[in-house]
Amino acid sequence: MKRKGQRIGVVGLGYVGLPLSLTLAEAGMEVIGFDVDPGKTRKLARSQTYLNTVPSSRIRAQVAEARFEASTEFARVAEVEALVYCVPTPLTAHREPDMSYIERTARDTAPFLHRGMLVVLESTTYPGTTDEVVRPILEAGSGLRADKDFYLAFSPEREDPGNSRFTTRTIPKVVGADSPAALKRAAALYGAAFEKVIPVSSTRAAEMVKIYENTFRAVNIALANEVKLLCERMGLDIFEIIRAAATKPFGFMPFYPGPGLGGHCIPIDPFYLTWKAREFDFPTKFIELAGEINTAMPYHVVERVTRVLSDRGIPLKRARILILGVAYKKDVDDLRESPALKIMSILRKEGAKLAYHDPNIPKLWKTREYDFGLSSVRLTAGSLKGFDAVLIATDHTAVNYDLVRRHARLIVDTRNVYKRAHPHVAPA
Repeated sequence: MKRKGQRIGVVGLGYVGLPLSLTLAEAGMEVIGFDVDPGKTRKLARSQTYLNTVPSSRIRAQVAEARFEASTEFARVAEVEALVYCVPTPLTAHREPDMSYIERTARDTAPFLHRGMLVVLESTTYPGTTDEVVRPILEAGSGLRADKDFYLAFSPEREDPGNSRFTTRTIPKVVGADSPAALKRAAALYGAAFEKVIPVSSTRAAEMVKIYENTFRAVNIALANEVKLLCERMGLDIFEIIRAAATKPFGFMPFYPGPGLGGHCIPIDPFYLTWKAREFDFPTKFIELAGEINTAMPYHVVERVTRVLSDRGIPLKRARILILGVAYKKDVDDLRESPALKIMSILRKEGAKLAYHDPNIPKLWKTREYDFGLSSVRLTAGSLKGFDAVLIATDHTAVNYDLVRRHARLIVDTRNVYKRAHPHVAPA
C-alpha cells in the first residue's frame, strides 16, 4: 500500500472525499474519485472546484499529472486496489441514523470487489456499522469473505473545513480493523499520505473515537449555551466570562455559545450514539440533555428577535429581516445542518419577510428540509436601511461589520461580533 502508483478509489467527492482524494494523489497514488453527481465529475474533469475550501489549482495539478480523475461509473471500482467510502450519514426525521447512503454505496460497489482489495469506511457513524451493515452487504454482493478474500477497516474522517492551521494530511489518522491483516493494510495506505496514523483495536473502537470526539464538543457547547442563557438573566457577558476563564493555563478549554449547532458532525453524532445505546439498555441522559439544549437555541434566537422588535413597536409578522451569514460556520460555503436555516424557517412561519447575505453562498439551494428560493442580496448602506433588523447568524470574515453597524436600524448579534455595547445592537 505504501508503493507509489497504487490505484485508490474514493466514493463521495464532497467536503471529505475530495480533500482525501487530492491528499492521496499528492502522495503519489493514482486516485479515481466516484460520485453519483455528474455535475461534480464534469467540473473536476475541467479542473474546476465546487468547494471554496479546495482551490482549483490543487485539482489542476493532480489532473495534469494523471494522478486524479473523477467518474460516475462504479464498474471502475474493479480497477482499484483500495476503496474508501466518504458518503453522508444524516439523521431521519425521527432523529435516528440514516444508513441509506452507506448501504447504497456498498450495494453499488460490491459486485466489483476483487480478492486482496481493501475497503475502508470513513463516514461518521455508530459503533458496529462497519461490521453489522457494510460487511454483510459487501459479502453478499461480491461472493467474497471479509478478512479472507478482502480486507475491511474504518477510519473516521476529521475534516475541519476552513481550518487554515490543520490540513487533511497533518491531522492524525485513526484506523481500526477487526483483523491484523486488515489493520496493517489500512495503516499502510494512510501512512503513505498522512503524517501520523493512530491504530486502534477494532472497527468499533475507531467508530467510537469519532462519535466521542464530537459528543465531547456537543456537550461542552451545550454547557456554554446554558450558561449564556443564565448570564443573560444575570446581566453578565458570557463572552467576557469565557475569555477570562480561558487565561487559566490548565484544566479549562473554551467552548462558545451560538445560535445552534451546525455542520455534518456535531449536531448529528450524539444522536447516533444515543440510538445505539438503547440496544444495550443504557440511557444516555447527559448526552440527550445536551442535545435538547443545543436544539433549543434557534428558538431562543427567534424569541430574542421577537422581543427586541416588539420593544420598537414592530411585530414579527410584518418585520423585514436580513439574515447575515447562512453557512454553518464562518468562512465556509457549507449549509449542512446550519442553525441559520432553522432560524429562517421559524421566522418565516411567524410571518417575517426574509432576505439573506452570505459572501460564500450566492444562492440557497434546496436541502433535505428547506427550500427558501432565495439568493444573496448585496450588502450596501441603502439595502441595510431597508430592513427592520439584521440578524448575524454566521460571522464571516469578509463581511464589513462596520458598514452594518453604521447603517442597520437594529442588529441582533448571535456571534459576539460587536464586543462593545452599541445602542442598536442586541446580543442573542
